[in-house]
Amino acid sequence: MVEQEQKYEVDDAYVLPDLSATAPAGGQVRALPPVTLVARYLDTVDLRLARAGASLRHRRGDELPWTVKLPTSTPGVRHEISRPGPVGQPPPELVELVTVLHRGAPLVPVTVVRTVRHAWEVCDRGGMVLAEVVDDHVTVLDDSGATTGAFREVEVELKAGEAKLLDHVGAVLREAGARGGSFTPKHVRALGPAAQAEPDLVAPAGLTTDPSAGDVVTEAVRKEVRRLLAHDPLVRLRAPSGSGKSAVHQMRVASRRLRSDLRTFAPLVRKTWARPLRAELRWLAGVLGAARDVEVLRDRLRRTATADPLSPLDPAAVDRLDGALAERQRQALTAVDEALRSARYLALVDTLVLAASAPRLTRRAATPARQALPGLVARPWRRLTGPDGVDALDPLAPDERWHSVRKEGKQARYAVNAVAPALSKAARRLSRALAGVQDVLGEHQDAAVAADTWLAVAAERPDDHDLAVTAGRLAERERDTVRRMRGRFPAAWHRATRRRRTRWLP
Repeated sequence: MVEQEQKYEVDDAYVLPDLSATAPAGGQVRALPPVTLVARYLDTVDLRLARAGASLRHRRGDELPWTVKLPTSTPGVRHEISRPGPVGQPPPELVELVTVLHRGAPLVPVTVVRTVRHAWEVCDRGGMVLAEVVDDHVTVLDDSGATTGAFREVEVELKAGEAKLLDHVGAVLREAGARGGSFTPKHVRALGPAAQAEPDLVAPAGLTTDPSAGDVVTEAVRKEVRRLLAHDPLVRLRAPSGSGKSAVHQMRVASRRLRSDLRTFAPLVRKTWARPLRAELRWLAGVLGAARDVEVLRDRLRRTATADPLSPLDPAAVDRLDGALAERQRQALTAVDEALRSARYLALVDTLVLAASAPRLTRRAATPARQALPGLVARPWRRLTGPDGVDALDPLAPDERWHSVRKEGKQARYAVNAVAPALSKAARRLSRALAGVQDVLGEHQDAAVAADTWLAVAAERPDDHDLAVTAGRLAERERDTVRRMRGRFPAAWHRATRRRRTRWLP
């Protein structure tokens, strides 16, 4: 569940305005009976969850009393996940969802918040709740139940309405004297300045106009570590990433890119630090890769099967193929879950947080980026364009040869992506053009793997003749895609290697 809300500070003298004008035509604002909510928040002693914008609480009286809230990239928008469970025993599933934040540190009670809530629902003509407005009188309690603080706030939470309704209600509240419209959770206000300190995971800060090579390394590491760890809970939940790509895909790409960046920047980072980190990232990417590969195949199966409406395939046979893939996916995701619960992964998360804080750089990293970086990118570029790369790529070569070039192309593209923000427009142009090359090579590889997979699944069931026919027709369509991608490759490669895109390379 995604929670989207805004909070407003008000004093005891504040009078909530008439909200009827915020309802659409024919709708109404409906008052609810007041309730008292008592929430106990758990965190590490140094408030790692609160500082990262997350929370784990038990709230008495809720049908699902245990709730984790996780931040998103949008202020005021959080993922909210609730589960049943007794007081004092947070469900293991919820504790796992904040693994990348607590990193194995014990979770203990840190504050108790009692809220006396008066609420109003903004409804449409049919009675659907579009938004909820609550007026909360909050008391902060210590372990003995004594009051240690108090405040009042008004909160507007979007339900089934559009985002502009938040602004409409907010405007009415501010006109009556409410302040803010930002977002600070209750437990953060209750815990005070310590809960508002910087999180352990250092975020990318952007590059200056004349960065050092080390600045570029640091920014690249922080970007991919942030992406990897942000998608950890979404992978555990089997939830979408919100970017059009699955969370498994995003986490796998972050692992691969970070590993690639450490390879590209090898002269700028300490070997004793980077090598073991790259090895652990390779392990993680491999586990995620197995799940992602099946995910791609299942999506591709449906697209390939319906690609030609004038020549339909046996839907029951397609379903049997999908069933076989679904079982592979289940096994692969179980392996992902086991990996994310392991001590090995927990140690990797700790290492990644430290890496984002302060990558271990060499003296050479102090060199200006424009001076040091082009030569580092030249190495994967030469591997891609050299005698064992594109130059030796025969249109009739085996699929494995094309896949090898694809891997070299991906390394070169990742290298260009990592340095492009600090270099010229030509570098950014090359990055975009290489993305086009990778699209062609990626589609080639996906089609080749899919063709082999459909035939292999059918071979496992030799008595299923309808399946064999369907798999053969699917494989023919995939091989046609392979041929088309090989035909498109020369033009994509020509665009990428124009002088105006590559002249910055030594």
